[in-house]
Amino acid sequence: MKKLPYLLIGIRFILAPVIVLMAYFKGAESRFLILGLMYFGLLTDIFDGIIARKVGVSSEKLRRLDSQTDLIFWLSLGIASYFLNPELIKNEWQGILLIFVMEALCYIVSIWKFGKETCTHAFISKMWGLSLVIAFTYLIGFQQAGWACYLTVVLGFVSHIDVILIVLLLRKWQYDIPSSYHAWKIRNGKERKKTVFFN
Repeated sequence: MKKLPYLLIGIRFILAPVIVLMAYFKGAESRFLILGLMYFGLLTDIFDGIIARKVGVSSEKLRRLDSQTDLIFWLSLGIASYFLNPELIKNEWQGILLIFVMEALCYIVSIWKFGKETCTHAFISKMWGLSLVIAFTYLIGFQQAGWACYLTVVLGFVSHIDVILIVLLLRKWQYDIPSSYHAWKIRNGKERKKTVFFN
């Protein structure tokens, strides 16, 4: 059981190039298989952290590995969406660019302050992850953007602002911080409660 979280992260890492290759070589006929892999990847993302905390192996190394694998996994779905629906992606370029800029800012601020990338697994970021699932379901499965894409951009912007605030408020680098409010409490010496199901 102690190796299972690493296995789940590894599965998600392997799924990323598989998704991109399927979209590139198989095109439209791979849409629903890609969606199936996305939902499977989402389940591995949910349970790797829960299992790690349950069996007592949730560590800085594991959580950082989880965060970077998440980035690769969701980026692969974005690339696949472009291969399958290039015009839709091009029409939403401004929102997509905003998200990339905000993601880069998170890394820049965290590396500048602590010498490490962010690893907050914040609550709003989890909500953004769910909105990504909805957006990619519409993009890949139904060739639509619309409200799902707008929701993802808005939540993505807000979640990245929250992460940047967390980094700025913390006096030392930490992982699994639920929100900037919790970071403010930690800065003021207050303990926070941890849960198996969240962080």
